[in-house]
Amino acid sequence: MTSPSSATDAGPPAPRLPAQVPSTRLARLGHLFSGDSGAITLTRFGGRVKEVTSSHIRVSGLTKNVTLGTLVEIDIGDHRGLGEVIAIQSLGATIKLFSAAPRIGLGSRVWVTEDLVVRPSKDWIGRVVNALGEPIDGEPRLPQGNRAYRIDNEPLEPLSLDRIHRPVTTGVRSIDLFTPICAGQRIGIFAGSGVGKSTLISMLARSSGFKTLVVALVAERAREVREFIEDVIQATGVKAVTVVATSSESAMMRKMAAKTAMAVAEYFRDIGDDVLLIMDSVTRYAHALREVALAAGELPVARGYTPSVFAELPRLLERAGPGTPTTGSITGIFSVLVDGDDHNDPVADAVRGVLDGHVVLDRSIAEQGRYPAVNPLSSISRLASIVWSKEEATLVRRLRALISRFEETRELRTLGGYKPGADAELDQAIAVTPIIYRLLTQIPGDPPSRKVFDELAAALSELKAQQKSAEDDGSAKSR
Repeated sequence: MTSPSSATDAGPPAPRLPAQVPSTRLARLGHLFSGDSGAITLTRFGGRVKEVTSSHIRVSGLTKNVTLGTLVEIDIGDHRGLGEVIAIQSLGATIKLFSAAPRIGLGSRVWVTEDLVVRPSKDWIGRVVNALGEPIDGEPRLPQGNRAYRIDNEPLEPLSLDRIHRPVTTGVRSIDLFTPICAGQRIGIFAGSGVGKSTLISMLARSSGFKTLVVALVAERAREVREFIEDVIQATGVKAVTVVATSSESAMMRKMAAKTAMAVAEYFRDIGDDVLLIMDSVTRYAHALREVALAAGELPVARGYTPSVFAELPRLLERAGPGTPTTGSITGIFSVLVDGDDHNDPVADAVRGVLDGHVVLDRSIAEQGRYPAVNPLSSISRLASIVWSKEEATLVRRLRALISRFEETRELRTLGGYKPGADAELDQAIAVTPIIYRLLTQIPGDPPSRKVFDELAAALSELKAQQKSAEDDGSAKSR
């Protein structure tokens, strides 16, 4: 259905303009009639609701005028609801709403509207916005920038990307020692519920190697949103833009929050900033994608996830990373909630294959009271070779070997099945590994680490001094 923008159910049709009128003259004509200084739309396309369900609505009359992803407005009394086309059939289009609209009934009008864009500016720093880029912090209206960024933007062309070359110190010893990161890298934090994922993220948010921080809290608990903003961002003076969609919001808002945060990060990257993008969590973003896809009629293929979920994940994650040689970069830290502590969960497996490294938080380590509960044997950074010198790489491999030997013999030693002196390498592992564990233990209130290898050297030197003192005491007693 087509309708003039000012038309009602009753009234004369809009005058038909000659086909030879150029588009610029048409725009001027619209300007004269409306008296509005901005651009106007003389004609818009619409339809009517023919089916309403708890998860979606179906609309007739739009099929020829929309594509997947087209945004629409639904007339709801004096208000308008926003929705997105998620499926197109021969007799109508399926719409997923951005918010619950209980007053939608059969016959409600639906109009095609403009694509969703955001116009970030530097004045957004320190602000909290929702998935549509609207302020939710009670502060004045957000200033709009000059350039529009599509929420569903495409990644940069591969050959236009700069090489990754700059190491970044996070201040978290377990990260800087075993899984170091670089500006423009994308790394995941994989953990089950209650293992300390959010705490580690809050520690990484304080990293000093970035000019701007963009945080996406996707389907986060409402209580934790304020805690994160007040305890991490405001308390430490971090320059941050926070995009929030709580767990009580619709699947469309949860899906859009991740994309809006990415668009904001792209703006700061394009003006030359090195941006740290923290997204918590990718799994909840995947849950929102799954809910939308199921409403569109897709069939699940892996633990309830639909094929489009695994197509959308890399499209989002690839938008982070290095920029062009003339812009900044987006360093992405993406948390992945591992369902049932199964690290082969379909979402975890798909995300791990896209990212440049992964940090694994282990529940057994958390139960021992060591935080952050990073498992150095399972965690890896694919860009560590850029950060480490040859000697440091050799040392880290040796430390991993000692930790592995220490852990695989833990039960044997607990049962008293090992006698010191029987295996020199195991004796070294027993002496060194507790020192490493103490070094890696760090809570949010601790000062950030500056030179982790120097701190490790100091801790091992202290161990050597203790061993030498013990040997001297033994020699004195033997005399």
